[in-house]
Amino acid sequence: MTTEPAHPKHAPRGLVIAAFAAVYLVWGSTYLGIRFAVETLPPFLMGGARFICAGLILYGALRFRGAPRPARGSWGNAAVIGALLIGAGNGGVNWAEQYVSSGKTALIIAGTPLWFALFDWLRPGGSRPSFQTMLGITIGFAGVAILVGARPGSGSERSAPSAIAALLAASMAWASGSLYAKYTARPSAVFMNTAQQMITGGVILGLMGLGLGEFTALNWTKITARSGGAFIYLTFVGSLVGFTAYGWLLKATTPARASTYAYVNPVIALLLGWAIGGESLNASMLLAALVIVLGVIVITTRRTPAPVTAAT
Repeated sequence: MTTEPAHPKHAPRGLVIAAFAAVYLVWGSTYLGIRFAVETLPPFLMGGARFICAGLILYGALRFRGAPRPARGSWGNAAVIGALLIGAGNGGVNWAEQYVSSGKTALIIAGTPLWFALFDWLRPGGSRPSFQTMLGITIGFAGVAILVGARPGSGSERSAPSAIAALLAASMAWASGSLYAKYTARPSAVFMNTAQQMITGGVILGLMGLGLGEFTALNWTKITARSGGAFIYLTFVGSLVGFTAYGWLLKATTPARASTYAYVNPVIALLLGWAIGGESLNASMLLAALVIVLGVIVITTRRTPAPVTAAT
């Protein structure tokens, strides 16, 4: 008998608040954690190891507590979602943060709900978005344009165009994976589904790293304590706590409330990158942040918004 409720709609208020705090604070901090990790760790192998470890720990804990073994067919569905959310989404963020600050990364990824709303409209059978949604999409993409087109000021990093493109692709992949998950039948046990996605997505990331020769290029003697500590934080806090808390929130509260992370995370990421990571925080970034967050708020305050997740 599984100990995992399928629909915890009447979850205790304290647990809901704790889950929101985890999603807001933990996911907001993972952008800086990724930047520290990829300083001396290869991006794809790091991400693969992180999610495989977290997924196996969660899977083993669920099985130990009596959760049934997932059906074989569910692994294929989890692999598709894992490939989009973790393989392309998280993998793109990991690679790009070698060249882009964590704060700027968080702002570009904050546009994920914009892609979600747009793709949900363009998909076969999709419904025409409301005026409010179209307004939010327009505002949000204007913010992304400000961020991408801004000239770096004194002391700010010069982001490689390929890294910006990778972040935009990662954002689109995450939106596509979220849509696939929304309209595809999933196991009722949300935690087991999360474990499967982390395992399959982690394997895909690992294979990408091996294919790119990251393992042979890895110099174990040059891995710093900061990168190693960031990897441990991303594995046990970012993945096990943050990723799992969000999956639980989608069952315990409304999608509108769960998706509010989208305009909280970039603010936290910007502040942490500036205060701890020594990253620049200029007027263009602040303006872009304001415009992007405004666009996301316009979309997510619809009466029936679609849920999305972050690529960290």
